[in-house]
Amino acid sequence: MGYTEEYRHALENPESYWAEQAKAISWYKDPQTILQETEQGTFCWYPDGELNSCYLAVDKQVEEGRGEQVALYYDSPSTQTKEAITYNDLQQRVSRFAGAMKGLGVEKGDRVVIYMPMIPEAAVAMLACARLGAIHSVVFGGFAANELAIRIDDATPKLILTASCGIEFDKKIAYKPLVDKAVELAAHKPSHTVVCQRSVLTAEMNPARDLDWHEFQKDAEPADCVAVKGSDPLYVLYTSGTTGQPKGIVRDNGGHAVALRYAFNNVYGMKAGDVWWGASDIGWVVGHSFIVYGPLMGGGSAIFYEGKPIRSPDAGAFWRVIEEYKVNSMFCAPTAYRAIRKEDPTGALSKDYDLSSLRWVFVAGEKLDSSTFHWLNELLQVPVIDHWWQTETGWPMTSPMMGWDNPSEARLGSTNKPIPGYDIRVLDGDGGEMEANETGNICVKLPLPPGVAWSIWNQPQRYIDSYLEAFPGYYHTGDGGFKDDDGYIYITGRTDDVINVSGHRLSTGEMEEVVSAHPAVAECAVIGANDSLKGQVPVGLIVLKAGEDIDEVQLEKELVERVRGEVGALACFRKAVVVERLPKTRSGKILRAILRKIAANETYKMPSTIDDETILPEIEDILKERGLV
Repeated sequence: MGYTEEYRHALENPESYWAEQAKAISWYKDPQTILQETEQGTFCWYPDGELNSCYLAVDKQVEEGRGEQVALYYDSPSTQTKEAITYNDLQQRVSRFAGAMKGLGVEKGDRVVIYMPMIPEAAVAMLACARLGAIHSVVFGGFAANELAIRIDDATPKLILTASCGIEFDKKIAYKPLVDKAVELAAHKPSHTVVCQRSVLTAEMNPARDLDWHEFQKDAEPADCVAVKGSDPLYVLYTSGTTGQPKGIVRDNGGHAVALRYAFNNVYGMKAGDVWWGASDIGWVVGHSFIVYGPLMGGGSAIFYEGKPIRSPDAGAFWRVIEEYKVNSMFCAPTAYRAIRKEDPTGALSKDYDLSSLRWVFVAGEKLDSSTFHWLNELLQVPVIDHWWQTETGWPMTSPMMGWDNPSEARLGSTNKPIPGYDIRVLDGDGGEMEANETGNICVKLPLPPGVAWSIWNQPQRYIDSYLEAFPGYYHTGDGGFKDDDGYIYITGRTDDVINVSGHRLSTGEMEEVVSAHPAVAECAVIGANDSLKGQVPVGLIVLKAGEDIDEVQLEKELVERVRGEVGALACFRKAVVVERLPKTRSGKILRAILRKIAANETYKMPSTIDDETILPEIEDILKERGLV
């Protein structure tokens, strides 16, 4: 199977190419229409096909003889709990829970909000909704009550499924009071809240509305899979919007199933029976695509991990999981490896474990700096694969095809070549195509392949305004970057991650690459601070590796020299400030947009996705002390 031929086929005749890929999944009714365009200029794949996503992920695997194979390995260092759930067991749990929801009147097209930690019941909840044709909306556990209320009012769910608590390190986060408060704030009132009580912290129940997770399904009749159209929604996943109002990304059943099966086998190189670990949370798109649906639809065994890469109990947690479950491949954000490296700079803890099952590791979600890449590559001695995608796409846009012969080689700084189906172009501000190696707006020529979201829940026009209006005929990713002479894609950052220094537009990501390569630096963020002479100047916020005791003045001097030498004097990088930690989302992304507002002395709203609210005032105080705001 050759990349060039496959890519050209998908480009020149997308309907033919994706009709062929659709044969890899089992349809109740084969689609007659492969691709359909709407009046608004959006698209839908396999609209008249009939299928069920839960059937593909669970029942089909049992039918194919994988009933006694482990579907999910649940591992919770937080509670010292482990469980190996077979496909047979998963089928029983899901069908019974779906039957219990059916008994409460949940049916095809109804919405169900899931607000849960990383426990197996969360996966059961998602799959049970899919079994009934109900639309699930997973909200990351720990979101504030007001944010949950906004999502309840937008999705108008019939039920809320939750647990008594989540756990982060040694901290127990009570979920039920947050749900109660959200229901109180919301105009829409779901009929019931189903609560999974955890032994580490139980929740008070309201008999008028609350149901116990186990009690309410005890006598339920198992429910069969309900056939849905390819165009019917599987789930709504809320992502941040530039206006502050979350966008409910709508994922359809048909394109999603085809895309995830294609990605699991061809992009990630996994086969039925392989052990796969998506080290994320079900509250994010990675958790939907590559903890639950993708690995199960591909007949794999997925790791369902409730814990952190460090202090679980130490920075060897990831290596322990790889050895214990013989993980073949995994995927997480670079921030996880940077956290491990900060605690264990030489990677000594990895030597305590047998990691020979590992074939390669994938990273995405943020920029993979060269320092982290080299550290991980030398430590694991397997390919470290950078790739790129978004919540909106639901599966990778650029990556080597590890399931094919001769996958594209890695190029440091690049997220690799476009995957078949993604016609990626680099456009200038007027929509003209840029030459190779020239930086511009990363866009994808329409139509996009199956699996990509084509609507925002209740706001279809907002989808068009957000993604299709800026460059007609293209999907605007919001990322900037360039293509090299061989078609490799380089993401330099969001198009607003650019600072203007004396008229020069400079990528902060480029400077972060240089700064993070310093041997004392664990991670960094480069932001633009206002300057009366130059407009903006870059400032580096630096987190040191554990045990480093370098003088801050000396560090700043060395970093200034590095940036001057590798980016140029025009960067005007002259300030480096050591901080204890950087503000991040709960999925590990650095909140650069908020840092830019702080540096510009602008007012900002505390992001609902922030991991620790106390970090921002810390940063603000430090910058004020240094006279940078």
